[in-house]
Order: sequence, then C-alpha cells, then structure tokens
Amino acid sequence: MKQFYNLKSLLRLSFLFIVLFSTISVVNSCKDDDDDEEFTDHIVQFEAKIVHGGTTAPPPISYFKTVVTQVGTNQQNTFNPTGLVWSSGEFFVNSSQSQLNLGANAELLNTNSKLIISIWIDGEIAETDTVVGQGTKSATIAHSFLEL
Repeated sequence: MKQFYNLKSLLRLSFLFIVLFSTISVVNSCKDDDDDEEFTDHIVQFEAKIVHGGTTAPPPISYFKTVVTQVGTNQQNTFNPTGLVWSSGEFFVNSSQSQLNLGANAELLNTNSKLIISIWIDGEIAETDTVVGQGTKSATIAHSFLEL
C-alpha cells in the first residue's frame, strides 16, 4: 500500500514539473519574438534630373512639372520646381518607416531628353529610373526597408 502511495505522489510531482517546464518554455519563446526587429537610421536623399538630348537646348528648355516624395505615410508634393536638377537634401529616416517613394513628371522638349530619378541611401544609389523621350514624361520608383 505504501508503494502505491509513493507511486501516486511521484506521478503528481512529475505532472507538476511537466506543466511548470511547459509554461516556462512558452513564456521564453514569446519573449524572444519581440526582440527580433531592430530598426536603424539611414541617410536618405531624393534626386530628379533632366538631361537635354541635343548639343544645345532649344529656347524653351525642358522643365519639371511635379515631384512627389513619400516616406512611410508622409507625402510631399513640389509643383513646378525650378532648374534641371531637384534634390530633397539629405535627411535621416528610420527603417521602421519601411517604404520610400519618389515620382516626378517633366515636360521634355527633345526626342532624346532624359528624366532621371534616384533614391540615395547612405551615400549609394538604392533605386533609379530613367525615362527617355519628348513630351510629358513620368517616372516612379520605390524602396522598401523590409526584407522579404
């Protein structure tokens, strides 16, 4: 009878240890999931250029109509910027913003004129697009900090 009582106590104690070990394992695994994402700051610059396609520019030169930038959910519109080169200047973006977008449209007057847009991240071109032609031309690019 005493052996039966000891066996019953041993089973209860074993069951208690299994439940305790399982609970600790679940709590520790959930804690590790929260620490996986680490965001970093990056130096970002948006840039748009118009390159004339001939040896000389015609009297009315090519020009930008609109430049649109977006960092995360913050969108900025620039209408009719002057000059043949537009730049946002350098600024810091945390990778938690996840998405960068740049779009531009311009009136190009030569058949081999170019509209070039670029996103620079930490001093290197991360994304770029070039559109060649005459008339109103548009280009868009996007960059994601998320690793898929």
